[in-house]
Amino acid sequence: MKLHELKPVQGSRVKDTRKGRGTGSGLGKTAGKGHKGQKARAGGGKGPYFEGGQTPLQRRMPKRGFTNIFKTEYVVVNLKQLENCFDAGDVVSPETLVEIGLVKNVRDGIKILGNGEITKPMTVKAQVFSKTAAEKISAAGGQVEVI
Repeated sequence: MKLHELKPVQGSRVKDTRKGRGTGSGLGKTAGKGHKGQKARAGGGKGPYFEGGQTPLQRRMPKRGFTNIFKTEYVVVNLKQLENCFDAGDVVSPETLVEIGLVKNVRDGIKILGNGEITKPMTVKAQVFSKTAAEKISAAGGQVEVI
């Protein structure tokens, strides 16, 4: 068998039906939409949330709460992640976290949490530290620097 002899399996390829291309095609004139009516028109038919004229569910539900657009959003990094990704004596900063791919978007800053253990002494620079994270870093011989 040669490359130019290859053919698709019988019945696996079906030609697209071209609507509105003359009466001889079988789908000419009204193009399978029938005569008149809402569904025969361009853009006709109801949207996915239409419930037959009944007030749709998304309008029956009460509006609750609000979105605080001024809230500070910190990206959370745990100590066990720092332990796995950095060596002793390294300087951990938001830039280095982005470089190694631990953080994609810094947003309003980095928050270091104390989940996990840290054994290597390292200098960690971030916007916010939890109390346990700061204690564990200091206990391991490292430094905590608030940016």
